[in-house]
Amino acid sequence: MHTSLFFLTMIWSAVLFGVTVFLVLRADTVLARLLALDTLTLILIAFLLLFVHDNRAVYYLDAVLILALLSFIGTLAAAWYYGSRSLSQ
Repeated sequence: MHTSLFFLTMIWSAVLFGVTVFLVLRADTVLARLLALDTLTLILIAFLLLFVHDNRAVYYLDAVLILALLSFIGTLAAAWYYGSRSLSQ
């Protein structure tokens, strides 16, 4: 990967990370926060993948996979809880 493209990707990911943190803090509804937190995790996964590619540290891929799995399970659990809570009311 070209160095300039790598740094452009890192800067763009950092901007997206900041915007998403702002969305998490300022979201009006629980579902909006849930979506923003899921997006935040995906951006963090992208950061880790860029780090793995730049440093050729393949052993960090396990952490990326575990983080993605935990994010998926957490999103499912939160959506299930929110869905069951709104149905009962």
